[in-house]
Amino acid sequence: MTKSYMDLVEECDNFPYYQETVEDKAKLKSKYFALCLTNGNSLTEPYGYLPTWVVDKMPWEDRWDIDHERKIVTPKTSADNWASQNQIIRDTLLQARQLKIFKVLAGWRSELYPVHGKRTEGEEPIVMERAGTALFGINTYGVHLTVYTHTTEGMRIWVPRRARSKQTYGGMLDNTVAGGLAAGEEPFECLVREADEEASLSEQLVRSNAKACGIVSYVHVRDERAGGETGLLQPECQYVYDMEVGPGVQPRPNDEEVEEFYLWTVDEVKQGLATGQFKPNCALVLLDFFTPPKTSISHDIVVLNATADSKPQRHDHNSLTPSPEPSIASIRSVNACFFNPYFFKQRYT
Repeated sequence: MTKSYMDLVEECDNFPYYQETVEDKAKLKSKYFALCLTNGNSLTEPYGYLPTWVVDKMPWEDRWDIDHERKIVTPKTSADNWASQNQIIRDTLLQARQLKIFKVLAGWRSELYPVHGKRTEGEEPIVMERAGTALFGINTYGVHLTVYTHTTEGMRIWVPRRARSKQTYGGMLDNTVAGGLAAGEEPFECLVREADEEASLSEQLVRSNAKACGIVSYVHVRDERAGGETGLLQPECQYVYDMEVGPGVQPRPNDEEVEEFYLWTVDEVKQGLATGQFKPNCALVLLDFFTPPKTSISHDIVVLNATADSKPQRHDHNSLTPSPEPSIASIRSVNACFFNPYFFKQRYT
């Protein structure tokens, strides 16, 4: 079945937002437990949300307070500091992995992701093993780069195919370079690292030519293609970059993440989108690339084929997870824009 661009938006930003009434919101939140931390004598605002079935299976033991009435999980700590809560989160996930409770933990990366939210100044940041972030439904961050070139036949875009052996979205098409933002890592430095690791693109090339083009944000509910359990919440914020290169620049696989690169015309990319070959969030990034206005250039290529009776929905990401608060320095562009699926729908429906 051919997918419209609106289908692609809704496939990625597919969290069911029940926000028309207080009752609907209460119904939604009743399906999840909030992850809160201890900050002095009080609890923080939620850092993430866990489905009830995850709470039922997690080996909490006596390290956590599980409040079934308020639907909150909180690390127990007598020290009231972030370091001890970090250790509790780490030990719990390690035990769940050892006991093989969750399939998603089979993809353990030994890579720490930052857990964003309010905390006491001076305390160490909260971090979490990457493979466990979806179990807790925390907001994670990444970088996505679209590399393109101009030929006598028009614009062409470098499109990689993910290694078929990958646990997550194996064999699907991706953005030229993409990767997760590790704890303590700046977005642009992450981009430079990933560009070398995944596409053999030099640091000098990326630093000189990559343009910051804003942010793509969504709340995704994982399906079987993501690997592991389905139905886990995956809120994400992606820092988006474009880079024009000359005909002599050719991305090449430099690790086991990518199988091969294609130099596709715009029509070939649009065909790949329509046939559902792209990883869901990568399709969203390409729609952003094709949709005006852009901060580096204006491609203005997308012509949506959404049905006339498509209705925009109210999307409020702040209702569940801490909203991303990227700094101007982190984005590296004072003109950075924010691509939100809700505004995309309002414009094109």
